[in-house]
Amino acid sequence: MEGMEEIVEQSLREMRETFASGRTRSVKWRKTQLAAIIEMVKDNEDKMCDVLFQDLGKHSTEAFRDELGFVMRSATTALNFLDKWVVPRKSNLPLLFYPAKGQVISEPYGTVLVLSSWNFPISLSLDPLIGAISAGNTVLLKASELSPNASAFLAKTIPSYLDNKAIKVIEGGPDVATILLKHQWDKIFFTGSPRIGKIIMAAAAEHLTPVTLELGGKCPTIIDHHSVSKDMKSVVKRISGGKWGSCSGQACISVDYVLIEQSFASSLIDMLKPTVKSFFGENPKESGCLSRIVSKKHFQRLSRLLNDPRVQASIVYGGSMDEEKLYVEPTILLDPPLDSEIMNEEIFGPILPIITLRDIQESIGFIKSKPKPLAIYAFTKDENLKTRILSETSSGSVTFNDVMIQYMCDALPFGGVGESGIGRYHGKYSFECFSHEKAIMEGSLAMDLEARYPPWNNFKLTFIRLAFREAYFKLVLLMLGLIKK
Repeated sequence: MEGMEEIVEQSLREMRETFASGRTRSVKWRKTQLAAIIEMVKDNEDKMCDVLFQDLGKHSTEAFRDELGFVMRSATTALNFLDKWVVPRKSNLPLLFYPAKGQVISEPYGTVLVLSSWNFPISLSLDPLIGAISAGNTVLLKASELSPNASAFLAKTIPSYLDNKAIKVIEGGPDVATILLKHQWDKIFFTGSPRIGKIIMAAAAEHLTPVTLELGGKCPTIIDHHSVSKDMKSVVKRISGGKWGSCSGQACISVDYVLIEQSFASSLIDMLKPTVKSFFGENPKESGCLSRIVSKKHFQRLSRLLNDPRVQASIVYGGSMDEEKLYVEPTILLDPPLDSEIMNEEIFGPILPIITLRDIQESIGFIKSKPKPLAIYAFTKDENLKTRILSETSSGSVTFNDVMIQYMCDALPFGGVGESGIGRYHGKYSFECFSHEKAIMEGSLAMDLEARYPPWNNFKLTFIRLAFREAYFKLVLLMLGLIKK
């Protein structure tokens, strides 16, 4: 690994020199890179779809929806709004500080490290890259070794389109990540599991490096059957799409489990079964539109979760597995034991537990008893229940009457809280994620008082001066009738 250490050091040195030159601070440079990302995706659409199929078995439609199209929209948004994002924001200072002026400017952190995940290897690599470039940083990207074809594609293709003295890609596994984390970065952005997130945060702490950690968690879905009974067909379709439609449930914002009143559970299951068949056919394994499990290790983890005898007894649909093809059938569980591993670990696969409650209001307490999730989904028209969810639970986001769409919305921040993550990004929030907001204050030399000894009297005079200004201007405004006493 000595050679890799040298590569990392040389890359860091070159990126720091590039940043120090001031080239990446230019809005023109940023726009050129953003436009190049869009061009790269358009030029290589078929290749990208091919590597995503090789790594994860993703159908081209799923690949474009969740990855290619997402990246192009993200880059286009940044390109269209960058001029507005970089403008310094004037601050309305309190009257106390008049005639001083204040503003906030966004400046790039410097040289940042992006560690992306395997489940959406194109979008989770390029979307943070878009934010880092928009903010004017130099970037080193390490894609996941678990999606080797996508990682190799990015390493080979990005230098042909982007400024390779400012933006670099390194391939490798945990050993390479360990080398990268030994070095000092100006910002680290990581997408992955809470377990690895803790390692990233510990390494960053050595250099007091700021981090954004996009993690995961068990995202619950509440079904308030009483208020949405007439819309259950749509509810079931959206839950099915949110569980099995994106990377076969291998998504941090995927529906992890469902909470529903006991009396309605059987009807929900009866509606889910034909919906799965309508989505993936009678034989999902041969449908060509269900992503496979990423690796044998992850397959064995899911197999272990399902092979718990108590969990086996709760299977009401599916459950078949094929290790050779890394296939797990869409599976539905009814009331698996709450102390089982499957109910205390993020599933990250095509297995859907349904947990029954006596009253749907109990769902609040159930969710609060678990670590804070990345997202809470709730199908309800009950405004009281909505209010309780918002006021009594904590999560990265809450989506009512749909699933996963919050991730696609650039106008909203995306990120977790607690064990589900630190920080936020998407749209302008990506620009802010990779920017330091620097406060600028310009004072006036007017209305000063003579300094006095000892020195601390000067501080007293400063406060006297400010207090005098505030009193004077309030008096003027009172006399003009612009404010009331």
